[in-house]
Amino acid sequence: MIKDMPRNKYILIINILLMLITLIAFRQVGNHGFVDYDDNEYVTENRPIQNGITAEGLRWAFTTGHASNWHPLTWISHMLDVQLFGLKPQWHHLTNLLFHITNVLLLFFILHRMTKALWQSAFVAALFSLHPLHVESVVWIAERKDVLSTLFWMLTLVSYCYYVRNPRLKSYLAVIGFFALGLMAKPMVVTLPFVLLLLDYWPLERFGKGESVRAIQPERVNPISSRGKRGKTGKQISKVTVEMENPPNHKFQWASVRPLIVEKIPLFALIVLSCAATYISQSRGGAIAPIEIYTLDIRIANALVSYLIYIAKMIWPDNLAAYYPHPGVWPLWQVLGAALFLIAVTFTVIRMAERSPYLPVGWLWFTGTLVPVIGIVQVGGQALADRYTYIPSVGLFIMAAWGIPEILKKRRYAKEALAASAALCLLILFILTSTQVGYWRDSITLFDHTLSVTKNNGPMHNNRGNALHSLGNQTRAIEDFDRAIEINPLFAAAYNGRGLARKGMGDYMRAMQDFDRAIEINPLYAGAYNSRGLVHSSMGNYSRAIEDFDRAIRIDTKLAPAYNNRGNARDFLGDHAGAIEDFDRAIEINPEYADAYNNRGIARDGIGNRIRAIEDFSRAIAINPGYTVAYYNRGSVHATLGNEKQALEDMKTAAKFGSEDARKYLKSKGID
Repeated sequence: MIKDMPRNKYILIINILLMLITLIAFRQVGNHGFVDYDDNEYVTENRPIQNGITAEGLRWAFTTGHASNWHPLTWISHMLDVQLFGLKPQWHHLTNLLFHITNVLLLFFILHRMTKALWQSAFVAALFSLHPLHVESVVWIAERKDVLSTLFWMLTLVSYCYYVRNPRLKSYLAVIGFFALGLMAKPMVVTLPFVLLLLDYWPLERFGKGESVRAIQPERVNPISSRGKRGKTGKQISKVTVEMENPPNHKFQWASVRPLIVEKIPLFALIVLSCAATYISQSRGGAIAPIEIYTLDIRIANALVSYLIYIAKMIWPDNLAAYYPHPGVWPLWQVLGAALFLIAVTFTVIRMAERSPYLPVGWLWFTGTLVPVIGIVQVGGQALADRYTYIPSVGLFIMAAWGIPEILKKRRYAKEALAASAALCLLILFILTSTQVGYWRDSITLFDHTLSVTKNNGPMHNNRGNALHSLGNQTRAIEDFDRAIEINPLFAAAYNGRGLARKGMGDYMRAMQDFDRAIEINPLYAGAYNSRGLVHSSMGNYSRAIEDFDRAIRIDTKLAPAYNNRGNARDFLGDHAGAIEDFDRAIEINPEYADAYNNRGIARDGIGNRIRAIEDFSRAIAINPGYTVAYYNRGSVHATLGNEKQALEDMKTAAKFGSEDARKYLKSKGID
């Protein structure tokens, strides 16, 4: 008991330090905003998410394949954030950070409980907390699925620890339940049952035993007769050694392994269901690259080289980026070198398994958990991604935390050297992580950094172009779109983006050429038809505009902007009833669509329904309190109805927001 007290104090201190260093390293996230890189698709422009927790939203979460994924718990977590905090990004960031801190503490708990190795477990948890490769998973709001699924991964391991120690149905059901929840947060956790088998080998040591379930053995003290302190047996002992009741057996015996596999059949069944749901969602969403773009040999080559890149970035986390463009074909020497390296390491750790069982466990944890995202099934256009290392990195951390002390154990001052080098390593990682967190402050900062550390990154040039376009910097936006098209002449989205920027500058003819080219590349590009329709409308050719909006709607029946834009075109042609139908449909798709309410108000005013028009303008203002045009429009209708007081209030507000028309109205009334 006396020996336990200091250890318990150490555990408490370690937990506090882990929380503090994580909070301090990621402290900047409280000032970060949303980024124009999937945050819009996941939160800021996602209607079911914006509505918070609703019955309709919950149904949507479990049935949608939005964003090419089926992860209902991730959607629900975003809904809950909006329900509690609205669209204030700092709280969404802090929720991610809370999940990360919890994962860090659970990892320490799991490793210490399984191995009884305090300092190795603490070091792995600290590496997991502070490694710069994990910044993307923590500070990117759209990557909530990573930290959330890992939470359930860790809870599954905790449940498994209790199940192995005391095998009961209740504990086993907890394992299955947490694993199922993890799959519903991110399907990448499909590898967890295989990791459980690795842990059965080490440190749980369930291999080599005849029984299907072997509890973690209690510790006992072996007194050694010699000079020293007096133990409970009355014998003199010079030291205390802790060992298992049964000596470790790391030899593979199929008779003992087979029951462990059978034990996990329900987990494997969940894997099959999750893989099917994921493949269907990603195929329908177009996230899986066709085999014609990335042939199987290209995918395998990229997977082999990516393993080495991940290892290199784990050791030397330099030039980390939000997006790594796919190189296409890797040089043969790099592919062969990567393959030989992986084979050599695998062969070596297996040879050393009996003496150092943590080596094959760590190595296979790393290589195995990367399999779903290593690129054999190519999802997206990236070659690799920092976020994919969030769980796999633990395997390499285990190899380092147990392997390095083993190498140095016979050297003089080994403990002092280990402590100093571990502290220096964590300090360096702390600085690098704090720096990396800063790059995610806003869209432009993120894209600037990514483009500074990567080459020929067309998607990031396109993203920065879109961000600059949103900020009204059309000249710089066009430069980025030009570069994206130069890198990939078949980049339809970049043509569409450049067309919108040119439209913003009033260069309608060249904008039209860009939209034509985007449609030529992708005839099913609903957004390009919608964009081209906008140019036709700006040029006064409303009939042609309606044709393009019709095509966009046929391709994507839930494209709310296309209905809104077609409604405007119909309203200009005098078809107020048809326009109102379109605005109704746009609002049905997106009940928070302020522009559609404003435009419907204009159409209703056009048919003399001014009371309903005022209601629409008021709704638009409620959604967007800074909506200058809606204030002016509502003021105009009030003036028509003779509501002078209300008209003046709206015109003053519109003028305050910069409306020249409102200022002219006020001047006509003798108000400066």
